[in-house]
Amino acid sequence: MSTATDTTADAAAGRVLPVTDLALVVLVGASGSGKSSFARKHFKATEVLSSDFCRGLVADDENDQSASRDAFEVLHYIAGKRLAAGRLTVVDATNVQQESRKQLVQLARQYDVLPIAIVLDVPEEVCAARNAARADRADMPRRVVQRHIRELRRSLRHLEREGFRKVHVLRGAEEIDGASIRVEKRYNDLSHLTGPFDIIGDIHGCRSELDTLLGKLGYVDGTHPEGRTAVFVGDLVDRGPDSPGVLRRVMEMVKSGDALCVPGNHENKFGRYLKGRNVKHTHGLAETIEQMEGESEEFRTEVREFIDGLVSHYVLDEGKLVVCHAGLPEKYHGRTSGRVRSHALYGDTTGETDEFGLPVRYPWAEEYRGRAAVVYGHTPVPTATWLNNTICLDTGVVFGGRMTALRWPERELVDVPAERVWYEPAKPLASEAPGGHEGRPLDLADVRGRRTVETATAGRVTVREENAAAALEVMSRFAIDPRLLPYLPPTMAPTATSQVEGYLEHPAEAFAQYAADGVGRVVCEEKHMGSRAVALVCRDEATARERFGTEGVTGSLYTRTGRPFFDDETVTEEVLGRIRAAVGEAGLWADLDTDWLLLDAELLPWSLKASGLLRTQYAAVGAASGAVFPGALAALEAAAARGVDTGDLLARQRERAADAEAFTHAYRRYCWSTDGLDGVRLAPFQVLAASGRSLAGLGHDAQLALLDRMVEHDPTGLLQTTRRLYVDTGDPASVQSGVDWWLEMTGRGGEGMVVKPVEALARDGKGRLVQPGIKCRGREYLRIIYGPEYTRPDNLKRLRSRSLGHKRSLALREYGLGLEALDRLARGEPLWRVHEAVFAVLALESEPVDPRL
Repeated sequence: MSTATDTTADAAAGRVLPVTDLALVVLVGASGSGKSSFARKHFKATEVLSSDFCRGLVADDENDQSASRDAFEVLHYIAGKRLAAGRLTVVDATNVQQESRKQLVQLARQYDVLPIAIVLDVPEEVCAARNAARADRADMPRRVVQRHIRELRRSLRHLEREGFRKVHVLRGAEEIDGASIRVEKRYNDLSHLTGPFDIIGDIHGCRSELDTLLGKLGYVDGTHPEGRTAVFVGDLVDRGPDSPGVLRRVMEMVKSGDALCVPGNHENKFGRYLKGRNVKHTHGLAETIEQMEGESEEFRTEVREFIDGLVSHYVLDEGKLVVCHAGLPEKYHGRTSGRVRSHALYGDTTGETDEFGLPVRYPWAEEYRGRAAVVYGHTPVPTATWLNNTICLDTGVVFGGRMTALRWPERELVDVPAERVWYEPAKPLASEAPGGHEGRPLDLADVRGRRTVETATAGRVTVREENAAAALEVMSRFAIDPRLLPYLPPTMAPTATSQVEGYLEHPAEAFAQYAADGVGRVVCEEKHMGSRAVALVCRDEATARERFGTEGVTGSLYTRTGRPFFDDETVTEEVLGRIRAAVGEAGLWADLDTDWLLLDAELLPWSLKASGLLRTQYAAVGAASGAVFPGALAALEAAAARGVDTGDLLARQRERAADAEAFTHAYRRYCWSTDGLDGVRLAPFQVLAASGRSLAGLGHDAQLALLDRMVEHDPTGLLQTTRRLYVDTGDPASVQSGVDWWLEMTGRGGEGMVVKPVEALARDGKGRLVQPGIKCRGREYLRIIYGPEYTRPDNLKRLRSRSLGHKRSLALREYGLGLEALDRLARGEPLWRVHEAVFAVLALESEPVDPRL
């Protein structure tokens, strides 16, 4: 407690009262003690909440004591809002009663800020004289002031026990007038330090590995020649072979200014032991105690003082970085309370235990959406991966894993292997399940039931429970290894229904739609006569093993629903090998600085994957028409030759026969024989992602230029180029050239084209994402979709009433989910996070939408 018993020199110079920059300051004093004047003198008007003012708000009379209850409800509400926003708040009220102070201390605890009391202890005569000089208090009974002073004096000895972290007592008007306020930063606020930092995960007594890691980071005898600062996330001690050595190294670096350190739960327990507390010698503490027996009492004292002075967490780099031991939700950043310290040291649990008898950690990081990156340790994981702007650096070095550091702001991970298993873990670091190599296997609970996925581009996308169930059936029974399924392509909306005579779809509407959206330049890409395919191509098996946790494969090739294209894995590997060779010959591994690529493509012919559909649906229609119409036409023609009046029946049947023949020719264009990979073609049209980044934001002109290099360097003939034409939507001549190109291509049997904004991630004038692509299918191709006779005027009239709104919405939602999956993949987030978005795409595919669209 800070009182008036300070030295004479201090008193002469005036008392300086330190106040933390985020605190609830409670002024305590009798009526007339000068609280309001003190508040006006030392704090901003917006920082001060006066009970008198709040009475005026609710009763139009600042002295109406009957309104006190409502007034204090208002005061507490406003104070709560200010504290939640991180603002210093001063309460100007008498606060001489313990019950009133108790509510304010509880409020401070609720928002995890320090409660500070400033007591103005003024003689009764002074208070009475001041009240008498005020017109609104001239008739205040003397006994009120006397009661206030009695209650104040009775409270002085108990303020710290009530929960106030600082208590400043000013006695007499002279000391109050001479006092000043010094606003101090919180101990955890080091936001002025901008680094660069090297944040080092849990060490657990592994001194040799620490020295190796520091050397790899460039430190020489604890100092970095480029002025970098090491930051230790705690758990320096226990379990490992040399806890004293680790403490000595870290303490020296902190003392010299080369490092910062936050406490771990193991330091906290060891510190209690050093203070003589009764603690259990478990979880490696016994080893540390034994190792410390050979150390001097002086060193033990230094260690005790070092641990005692550690701050629960640090806010660094202008608030962009938070470092703590066990992780910290955003609401606790920069806050100061026992609850914050407890979470920083131990984290939170669900109250359950796993099969190994360990507490199940509450997954706070899965819900984290804060601006600051949170770097922590505490719970060992096989590899350090980013999750929602958080990362755990405890990679289990003492259990035979690795010791990991994060370079900030580079976000580069640096690690060294453990020299041996120093301590057998109670729970294996990794499991064999998909995602287990990252420490968090896929879980049915992640995808079951109604789900909402947050995306950066499409907002919150909801998946209904029934759609999730349908996707789960496909994913669990037919899909490839989920580790090799980082993306599913979105559906694509067709162009608006055309009013051009004889056409259901026509490119004029696609160009007009993009022009209306403010997209000036589009690219028309040939739509290949194949099946949508996604290829994940790794440079070698080692890359696939290290990045995706698989064995014996170099990638994957799968359909838009996640199924393998080829049942024979050797065929898949041969396809991947040819792509890999072309990528290498084109120099793309080096140019894109990557050792894996994710490609969106079309695999030809269509019959390669859709042979069953062709046999049971399309070929059956063609065969039936081929069997029926020749005989029917012959009979009708013979009857007509005999003079029988067939009316327009013969003409109608001839038209139907011609439509059926056109239908057969249409689907046969998409079928040809293949032998192994002979006759198979792959037409890539987008590079989706590479190591450490999504390429979905790369313009389509640049995308196609990269892919042209791949095709050019493929000597096997597997890769096929995607023809394209660029169109200016505001230039009628350019638009007409696009229409003519489509007419020529579809006239010779082509499927059609996809129109896309050249600039990726294009938005309209209102900032909304536009359709990433609009398909415009050829007149003859649509016979396969809508039936042989769809071009008849009455059928076209009926089909033109088709509704496209749901399909367009679905396309944008799936596109947003696909972008989210790529972003999470690029950030190195764990498999379950990537699959959350991937699974949602598949689930949306079961929404009730006209499949012909």
